[in-house]
Parts: sequence; C-alpha cells; structure tokens
Amino acid sequence: MALFRKVLVANRGEIAVRVIRACRELGIATVAVHSEADAEALHVRLADQAVCIGPPPARDSYLHVPALIAAAEVSGADAIHPGYGFLSENAEFAEICARCGLVFIGPSPENMRQWGDKVSARALAARLGMPLMDGTGVLRDVDEAVERASALGFPVMLKASGGGGGRGMKVVRSAEEMRRLYPQARAEAEAAFKNGDLYCERYVEQPRHIEFQILGDGRGRAWVLGERECSIQRRHQKLVEEAPSVAVTEEMRRDLGATLVRAMRESGYTSAGTVELLMDERGRLAFMEMNTRIQVEHPVTEIVTDVDLVEQQIRIAAGLPVELPEDGFVPMRGHAIECRINAEDPETFVPWPGLITEYVPPGGPGIRVDGGIYGGFRVPGAYDSLLFKLIAYGVDRAQAIRRLDRALAETIVGGIRTNVALHRRIVADPDFRAGRLSTRFLERLGVTGARG
Repeated sequence: MALFRKVLVANRGEIAVRVIRACRELGIATVAVHSEADAEALHVRLADQAVCIGPPPARDSYLHVPALIAAAEVSGADAIHPGYGFLSENAEFAEICARCGLVFIGPSPENMRQWGDKVSARALAARLGMPLMDGTGVLRDVDEAVERASALGFPVMLKASGGGGGRGMKVVRSAEEMRRLYPQARAEAEAAFKNGDLYCERYVEQPRHIEFQILGDGRGRAWVLGERECSIQRRHQKLVEEAPSVAVTEEMRRDLGATLVRAMRESGYTSAGTVELLMDERGRLAFMEMNTRIQVEHPVTEIVTDVDLVEQQIRIAAGLPVELPEDGFVPMRGHAIECRINAEDPETFVPWPGLITEYVPPGGPGIRVDGGIYGGFRVPGAYDSLLFKLIAYGVDRAQAIRRLDRALAETIVGGIRTNVALHRRIVADPDFRAGRLSTRFLERLGVTGARG
C-alpha cells in the first residue's frame, strides 16, 4: 500500500501543528479545520488547505461530525487524523469515517470499545495478565457504593467508567462522604461522557503515575516503547512528564513490558496507545486505564527512543510495515522532561486567554518546543489552555534538568499570564531534582488549587 495523498487534521493547537509537520515530512498534503475563533491559528497557516467548520463552541465545530466529514469530502482528503481529545477515542466517529471512504488514523473502533470503558478495560486487563488495583464493577446506586467501598476499606477513589481526565473522580474517605459525593460524581460523569456509571478503586495516598507507550500494527505485532513518569499533576491533569521514570527498574520494565506486548498482540491492538498505571508506596504497579490515542506527552518518548510516533500512526493506518525490533522492545537512551506551558494563572490555574504581544521560544542544545502559537496570536477562551510543550533532553536526568531550567528562564510570552513561573519552582525544588515524586507533589510544594 501507499501513503495517503491528503490528510485532514480533525483538531487544533499544538497537536494539529504536530500532525501537519509529520505529514509534510512524509510528502502528504494536509487540510486544517478550524472554528471561527481559530481562523488565524498556526495550524491553519501551516496546512495546505483550511476549512472553517463552525462557531467557537467545540460542540458546533471540532466535535461536529457532519462538518468534519463534509470538510474532508470537499477538500479531497482520503484520511483523518484526530490528534488527542475531541473525537480521538470516539468509536462511532471512526466507523463513520470508514463508511464515508475515509481512513481513521488511529485504533480500530473495536480497540476503542475494548479499552474505552474503564470497568470493561479492567476486566480485559485482568484476563490479559496485567496487575490490577483492588476495585469494584459498575455500582448500581449510592447504597451499593457505600457497601462495596466499606468492603474495600476507606479511602477509595470513585471514578467514572466512561472517561478520564479527572472528571467524575472523587476521593471518598467515609460512608458519609460517599453519600454526599456520589451524586456529584455521577452528574459530572454524565455531563462529560454521557455516561453516569461509576466504580471504586482502592485509593493510594502518595501514588506515582506511570504510563507505558505502546504501538500495534493490528496484524499480530506490537511494541512497548518504555515508560513515562507523569506524577506531577494538578486537579488530575498532568503538568510535567518525563521518560524514563526513576522509580521503574530495568527488571520491572522488562517484566511489565513483556506482559503489555503479549496483551496488545492478543487483543489485536492497532496504532498508538498508552497503558496508565499507579505505583503505590511500596513500588507495586497496578493497571488504571488505557488511552487509545496519541498522548499530549508523546514527545518525551519520541526523544528517548528516536521513534516518530505520529509517523508510525500514519504508516500503520496506511498498511505499511513498522520497522521496529522483532522482540517488541524499543530501547531508550538518555532522559527527556516535558513541561506543559499553559495560558493560566500559575497559582490558581484560572485560564488566561488574550493577545500574545510577544513570543520568544527557548532554544539551544537538547531543547524541543511543540506549540501552536506566535506573537500576535489571540488565544481563544473556548478551549484548553495549553500553549506549547517545552521538552529538554540530556544524556542523563541531571543534564535534562539543567537544560530545562535554562530553557524556562529563556522563555518569553508577553500579554497574557502563563505557568512558566510555576514550572521554574518545580524544577528548582529539591524533591523534584531527587526524583521524589507523587501525584501530591504540588500540594507539598504549597501550590494553591493543586487539588480538585
């Protein structure tokens, strides 16, 4: 098979720019879609064609399937890359693409349904031999939630079955709290995912968030490309990611990696995906969920493995062979750390859209910037606050930290507030430099609004 002639990028911001760049290197023409608020966005400027698909609200533009399909048809695209977020894990959208003669560059609808529901994903992970956190199935009502949580032992984490990103998640420390928080979590889950189903897991007070990058070709071959540490979060949203994790030993990496390669081969997984796990205080890893898409933090894996994950997604979707090690293990070298630079107040995390009056990204040895902004661009308030990702690479973690510290000091974004100052605090912290991390890191740092 041959590569595609033209790819429509069904996304915006830095991930749309990232996909356009990968297509350009492969000689593939691109179509940008945009809302009225994004008419002057960088991804619109970089693509070969651009189509306006609606007003600013995402439901009327980036989530509006008929407009996306129409844009693909009028522009002559033969494939759609969804990026992350929006429709990237929507099995129905992937099926609609296929019915319209468009290739969906991502996992199959079957893969998305297998892994998309968190409760069924836990059952599948158990069958495939992955380690699991103690938990429940879908809870019928608040009375069963109290009963099952009491059996597990408080505290527990109440979670939405239909999605992630912190929506519908509540730490519950007593039966009384369960009766108060259960209706809130159910309402949040219903609003976010059109699915109010909830379940419980044992809550770990000081966990590390570890995730493994995988690729599958859908034809019986799969690969694991090492792990990432994503423990520094606020309100269950990742803020700093790095590869590899200082908490994962080579033995753990090989043992779990072998399980994941076997699991992805047996499940016929296609394209890129991420298996997310929690590590408890004793260093034990347990499956949490799987994301059937490219991740925001994929650049740190690309840097330490020298594998272009977006290119591999495109090649796999086109039916071309993947030239990676036959044993399924892609080695890592050196260390990479990523900071998400957001348009927000660095203490309260309140979004801060507006006109960027000046933008000077950092550079120098070992620095990569993946972004979707420029000086003079007006950041809209209708979407996620991510401006760009700053990634530093070094031969070891110490060098990566030194380069990241320098790059943050060089970064200039005028006209709006960003969280650069918060990242500089993180990088300067002795616990960060020593690798003493957990999802409670920002609380220990004294950051207001770190929990949510």
